Amino acid sequence: GTFDQTVGPFYFKPDADGRMRCAFRAEPKHMNAGDRMHGGCLMTFADIGLFQIAYNEMEGKNGVTVQLDSTFIDGARVGELIEATGEVTRAGGSLIFVRGQITTGQRTLMTFSGVIKKFTPR
Repeated sequence: GTFDQTVGPFYFKPDADGRMRCAFRAEPKHMNAGDRMHGGCLMTFADIGLFQIAYNEMEGKNGVTVQLDSTFIDGARVGELIEATGEVTRAGGSLIFVRGQITTGQRTLMTFSGVIKKFTPR
């Protein structure tokens, strides 16, 4: 399976306003030694969220992450529903700029921003 399948499963669904919402349930495999979600797990989810948030702007093309910035704010525990939402701040011919947040309930776990370079496969 793919890396996403190994660390997931992740779920995707558009909101009423058409924005994509991403989610997964925190499992023991996502935790660090302190029983909080590992930062690498949050970064992985932010990267996946980046592409889901930019889904419409991808226009069916492939893409790679060229930049991903994050701020860790709080930790998550096993059993919590983790969600990523966000918005495209600019979409040009080949670059898409995204910002978003990862939350559980009313708590913000992380904010992120990133840039995707889209391309047509050879």
